[in-house]
Amino acid sequence: MDILFEDNELIIINKPGGLPAQSSKKNDDSVLSTLATQENRQVYITHRLDQRATGAIILAKSKEVQAAINELFKSGKVLKKYWAVVKNKPEQKKGTLIHYLLKNGKTNRSKAYVKEVAHSKKAELDYQLIKQSDHYYLLEIILKTGRHHQIRSQLAAIGSPVKGDIKYGFKRTNSSNFIHLHARMLELIHPISNEKITIIAPTPEDSLWEFMTSAS
Repeated sequence: MDILFEDNELIIINKPGGLPAQSSKKNDDSVLSTLATQENRQVYITHRLDQRATGAIILAKSKEVQAAINELFKSGKVLKKYWAVVKNKPEQKKGTLIHYLLKNGKTNRSKAYVKEVAHSKKAELDYQLIKQSDHYYLLEIILKTGRHHQIRSQLAAIGSPVKGDIKYGFKRTNSSNFIHLHARMLELIHPISNEKITIIAPTPEDSLWEFMTSAS
């Protein structure tokens, strides 16, 4: 894992695809276990990033800093910018998507509804088309909320599932262990130093990513 930033309070890494943030009953391999084993660091998760997505994720070195970062996310004070490669071009080149997401715990999938349904949570994001190839489109996304599988389910709802994401309607998986969804940038005020931190995470080594981001 590439370390993008580190000081006495935080460590921000570029998470590879296929690696969950924390261990589960089925899988002991995770960002936390890898750092604990290979880097001898005790860290705490501050926010989610889908297992098959890639990109920047913030880890705290104490529970106090973890709580402070959690509060920044909850209050919308962290700018989260993602890149997604999709097969189908959205009808509009830029816009705001608002849905109500209902998570199914058995399938680990969230369904996006246009109107509010029981137990659903409001999800909002802004997107714009920033590049295209003969077959694919690169979208830049700014999250306004942080819901389970939010980008994946909302893009699928408008007919533009993320490349490789068969859970949300793409026809086939990628040969690699990631989907083409990448946490490109995080920007926040450091909870201890009060300095602005802007982190840019390089995309995975992949020919499509390389082409799509070559002039972006």
